[in-house]
Amino acid sequence: MSMPAIVLLSGGLDSTTTLAIAKRQGFLPYALSFSYGQRHSVELEAAKKVAERMGVARHIVADIDLRVFGGSALTDDIAVPKGRDEEQMAGEIPPTYVPGRNTIFLSFALAYAEVVGARDVFTGVNAVDYSGYPDCRPEYIEAYEAMANLATKSAIEGDGRIRVHAPLIDMTKADIIRTGIDLGVDYSLTTSCYDPVDGVSCGTCDTCVLRLKGFHEVGAKDPVRYLAVPA
Repeated sequence: MSMPAIVLLSGGLDSTTTLAIAKRQGFLPYALSFSYGQRHSVELEAAKKVAERMGVARHIVADIDLRVFGGSALTDDIAVPKGRDEEQMAGEIPPTYVPGRNTIFLSFALAYAEVVGARDVFTGVNAVDYSGYPDCRPEYIEAYEAMANLATKSAIEGDGRIRVHAPLIDMTKADIIRTGIDLGVDYSLTTSCYDPVDGVSCGTCDTCVLRLKGFHEVGAKDPVRYLAVPA
């Protein structure tokens, strides 16, 4: 019998690949997405399609409103950076960083895990081809896992530790895409753009640039539509 696991699913390339990895490892995935006041609902539509296509045990969309705090280009009236090169991306943390987002999401996942009897939580954070977010680093995941094993009834009274899996954390975007292709992931269901227009990816925000670069490096065509594709 497959062991249950919570998989954080945004509808993007990384989280969808993470879901495929969890399934390959024999887990029964319970997908968890968030309507958190983000600028665009297209990612939630993508998450629902991915969850349905990939046969999760259950898909929950939790409602929380991070717009009450703002402070991010994804939850406030702040411009999304466009047309930046990799050197610029590697500089200061960009305005698309959502304060506390991964900590909040993992806390929900931890609560859900206790309810369904799961000891494993999967997140698609990545510390290589990313935009400098502090909550995407290995030391953050290690610290969160340590906290989880201090803060949950299942860890204290149960028969095993809570494990926070971040299988993509040391991969390049090309490595992630190559892994997903090998696992049969349909990337046409996903969306990564920070600022899509009518569901079409902009092609020039940081996450679009990194995604397109990854597909180029593996010699594959990105199946999603773009308003513009950088040369």
